[in-house]
Amino acid sequence: MAVGVVAVEGQEDRQYGGRITAFVVLSCMTAGMGGVIFGYDIGIAGGVSSMDPFLRKFFPDVHRRMAGDTRVSNYCKFDSQLLTAFTSSLYVAGLLTTFLASRVTSGRGRRASMFLGGAAFLAGAAVGGASVNIYMVILGRVLLGVGLGFANQAVPLYLSEMAPARLRGAFSNGFQLSVGVGALAANVINFGTEKIAGGWGWRVSLALAGVPAALLTAGAVFLPETPSSLVQQGKDQADVARLLQRIRGAGVDVDDELDGIVAANAAGAGEEERDGLRRLLFERRYRPQLVMAVAIPFFQQVTGINAIAFYAPVLLRTIGMGESASLLSAVVTGVVGVGSTLASMAAVDRFGRRTLFLAGGAQMLAAQVLIGAIMAAELHDSGGVGKGWAGLLIFLIAVYVTGFGWSWGPLGWLVPSEIFPLEVRAAGQGVTVAVSFAFTVVVAQAFLSMLCHMRAGIFFFFAAWLAAMTAFVYLLLPETKGVPIEQVARVWREHWFWSRVVGSEPDNAGVGAGGGKL
Repeated sequence: MAVGVVAVEGQEDRQYGGRITAFVVLSCMTAGMGGVIFGYDIGIAGGVSSMDPFLRKFFPDVHRRMAGDTRVSNYCKFDSQLLTAFTSSLYVAGLLTTFLASRVTSGRGRRASMFLGGAAFLAGAAVGGASVNIYMVILGRVLLGVGLGFANQAVPLYLSEMAPARLRGAFSNGFQLSVGVGALAANVINFGTEKIAGGWGWRVSLALAGVPAALLTAGAVFLPETPSSLVQQGKDQADVARLLQRIRGAGVDVDDELDGIVAANAAGAGEEERDGLRRLLFERRYRPQLVMAVAIPFFQQVTGINAIAFYAPVLLRTIGMGESASLLSAVVTGVVGVGSTLASMAAVDRFGRRTLFLAGGAQMLAAQVLIGAIMAAELHDSGGVGKGWAGLLIFLIAVYVTGFGWSWGPLGWLVPSEIFPLEVRAAGQGVTVAVSFAFTVVVAQAFLSMLCHMRAGIFFFFAAWLAAMTAFVYLLLPETKGVPIEQVARVWREHWFWSRVVGSEPDNAGVGAGGGKL
């Protein structure tokens, strides 16, 4: 243990080299298909849930209310636990799969998890597109959820470990960009398939998830494994060095980076062998990372973004827009989301994680309060809102999505993927994904019922959480911009609060102020 720690300490002032090579770009683009499928599954559910033929076939009670049952409030027309089960079953399956995926990702590598995720996605797309009853529809969503459990575990780690340290933020934010592209593709496809004669367009929407799934599955066969994962699996260091040379570019000195990876692995592997999750949960040195692994995905969900993403077309129909118009408006917000994530990729390694978190949180808070105020004043139990107010609501939703797209969207995946030491990195990502899925299920399952009972007050509910999470970042999240992933542990020792938890000196024996157990 002591040798490994000395090596890590010696690495702390070094900055690793590396270019943006075609090899690493193509590898990360292929891995990013996991994010595309994630975004596609989010976007496609809300779109098909607003299509009359889909509702008529699988959710006839909801369809009857939408057809003109004036006894039901505008806020309650989509309140159906079966409809929300269709949406949230994806995330229940993802949650249950996550910890198995963590073991596969740690023991077999990032590629293995991506391959298994892609195969499950393919099966889910096939079942969903061929569905003849509600049980098949939900089974398709469950299979897609299994795929998400593997892909969301592996892809952010893959991107974070493959990226050069100075550009890790931009590369890792590529995951959220992929999610945004997938959601936009879903919105465009829903807008087109809604017009297919015969009412079977929803089948096309569900089945087309198989396209990025096939790319991810095939790509996982040919992708290189990350150097960090190969070292963790005990592969020959000469082979790892050759791979690292291909990733960083010919002529780049990769010795320091390889030494850092080996030292980081030795720092964990030299101790008594314990399960990564057990160590993460009970050892004091990992307490700041554990808090972030729970708090960041929790806050990401209680921004209310998935309520908007899942149900944007449903929400727009609630305020009186037609089926096609609501789907087209969802396309517009999808374009805005992708554009803002591109802006985040350009800004995150220049301005840092904290700046984007704080500014994006303030923007989302203002938009959420205004949306709630307009709906409270203008949308009553029957009738719609005026065209001017509807247009303003669409604009405010776009402002909200923009704020999320360049702050809590990409950074909610980036920061957890870069803060864990190698020995608990897969377990830490597993906790992050599990918490994200758990609260996604809660929000997805509860939103329509909350909308029915709280009316416009639900938007003030999410606004309160936005204020709390912005304060949390300001007080407790240290900056990790430009810090090599093997050296990120030092930011906690330098933080005004976390240094009291882990100690201000590097852990040198696995005990004491920086490394003791509770």
